[in-house]
Amino acid sequence: MQHDKLVGVNVEGFQQGLVEWFYTNQRTLPWRENKDPYHVWVSEIMLQQTRVDTVIPYYLNFMREFSTLEDLAYAEEDKILKAWEGLGYYSRVRNLQTAVREVVEEYEAIVPNTRKEISKLKGVGPYTAGAILSIAYGKPEPAVDGNVMRVLSRVLEIDEDIAKAKTRKVFEDILYDLISKEDPSAFNQGLMELGALICTPTSPGCLLCPVREHCRANAKGIQHTLPVKTKKKKAKRKYMTAFIIRDENGRVLIEKRPKEGLLAKMWQFPNVEVDRHMMEIEPLTAILTAEVGQGVTIGERIHKVEHVFSHLIWDIDVYTAVVDKNENEWDAGYQWVDQSEIEAYAFPVSHQKIIKHYFYGE
Repeated sequence: MQHDKLVGVNVEGFQQGLVEWFYTNQRTLPWRENKDPYHVWVSEIMLQQTRVDTVIPYYLNFMREFSTLEDLAYAEEDKILKAWEGLGYYSRVRNLQTAVREVVEEYEAIVPNTRKEISKLKGVGPYTAGAILSIAYGKPEPAVDGNVMRVLSRVLEIDEDIAKAKTRKVFEDILYDLISKEDPSAFNQGLMELGALICTPTSPGCLLCPVREHCRANAKGIQHTLPVKTKKKKAKRKYMTAFIIRDENGRVLIEKRPKEGLLAKMWQFPNVEVDRHMMEIEPLTAILTAEVGQGVTIGERIHKVEHVFSHLIWDIDVYTAVVDKNENEWDAGYQWVDQSEIEAYAFPVSHQKIIKHYFYGE
């Protein structure tokens, strides 16, 4: 039985218009050069919450480094974090490696081709599963992301709040009836491409839309009011102070973040959370000494960095410092490195900004 939202819709005409438009207008992207499931998988994980233009060089480099499932499955974690450095949301690549290793060991290095099996893999949610199954295996499985929900909200005049997790299921149910069974790969990619290029969040290009004749929102002139999406909570701001600490040999102290949580296992310069605009040297010295467990002398404030996460803003003041005596044992999480070695370590973007300013004058 057809979904009630599709009553009155020329499903075949919609499919044909979308698929033909996609083949004519699709962007040339490196992960579209073939439909290898591993390539599709890596690209879809990278594209989560990241712009296409940003992903392209990362994807090309990543596939050079880890060209096969086996390469990624058994790579050192520091190596994959370095390859991912700057993309953010680092749990994505950790989960990807865990899942790829399971595919190598449990599925004879063949990415599963059923939703039940592929959904068991770590980090593979409903969207990623649908994308791999439809694009790589040609299976009529929905792949619902923000672009798809925006397009279908307008075409079918759906006023469900797309910020709510349960709304995804509404669109998945519709797509099982709407998706092209003959070419699900082009259909799903076409929906995503349409949302990225034509049916954009603001100022949708309705005159260029290949499925405009099927669009209820366009017919009523309400395309700018859809989709319905509640606003996210305002990001919380944290005030941090980071320190570039040197010893008598000119080496720099870096530390590894905890194994769990935000930016887990990334490297950074020692830093502490402080009260807003704390800049008095004496209390900062006491805080830093307690943090690193060694005597330090703080120098001048040299830089300020702001870094925005989806839910959090780091406001970082950066100081130089020197360790008083580098004779005691340091905790295992700390490491002294020469300036020339810093590029070998994976730092979050906020601390990459510090490196560029302090070491390279950028």
